[in-house]
Amino acid sequence: MFKGSFVALITPFTDHGVDEKAFQKFVEWQIGEGTQGVVPCGTTGESPTLSHPEHERVIELCVEVARGRIPVIAGTGSNSTEEAISLTRHAKKAGADAALVVTPYYNKPTQEGLYQHYKAIHDAVDLPIVIYNIPGRSVIDMSIDTMARLAELPGIVGVKDSTADLARPLATRVQIGPEFCQLSGEDATATGFLAQGGHGCISVTANIAPRLCAEMHNAWAEGDVKRMEAARDRLAPLHRALFLETSPGPVKYGAKLLGLGGDKVRLPLVVPGEATRTAVREAMAFAGLIN
Repeated sequence: MFKGSFVALITPFTDHGVDEKAFQKFVEWQIGEGTQGVVPCGTTGESPTLSHPEHERVIELCVEVARGRIPVIAGTGSNSTEEAISLTRHAKKAGADAALVVTPYYNKPTQEGLYQHYKAIHDAVDLPIVIYNIPGRSVIDMSIDTMARLAELPGIVGVKDSTADLARPLATRVQIGPEFCQLSGEDATATGFLAQGGHGCISVTANIAPRLCAEMHNAWAEGDVKRMEAARDRLAPLHRALFLETSPGPVKYGAKLLGLGGDKVRLPLVVPGEATRTAVREAMAFAGLIN
């Protein structure tokens, strides 16, 4: 069972490619700050603009630093089933603990198409799979019925739920059971997600506030609601600021303020405007991350 505070890792860039040293330093910092799992090559890692060699290298670099201390859930999704299988095979070979596989974007498959897509990856690679359901980016929404069918396969172990529908985790828990791992993909509703039967969060905010995000999850796990609320409230303005423009531009700017790499993003994304940068600085100060 994956649980607690996972981070959807940013990918630092130079003018010539991935900044490998900065990335590995960043992963090590995350572990030291108490992050309970790392997710390379997801949306926040700008996977759509990584070449295949870059994608594979980032996963290898992450696994190398983690060294089994915390789980690595590698992003391996694609709107091409064969490409997703190839990336998942590489993640298995690299030593990842699981694969995060996004619902196929742009193609708009039916629910049966979704089932067959995930089943094909499951049958081709012996690696636990976490479904990534994010209708806002992928257009299609996997139903709980389809997810329940997939959960009957032994290698389909959970979901990253980015629907922001707080009725969903409870309905999923009731239909599929408490063993099916549910990780929120929405920072702003993460505590509500936990209260509705979730197990953790794959967070954007944890890139720059890993200790505070981990504290919030640890407090919840220990039944210390007051401590959880204190961390939640400090983080709330930051969740909002980091999504004033398309992620990961704002969170990369936040990382730059902490001296954790540059804020370079790849086109078609651009660095955030001054109003967003101001909001990020103010929210980081409110959270106690900077003066």
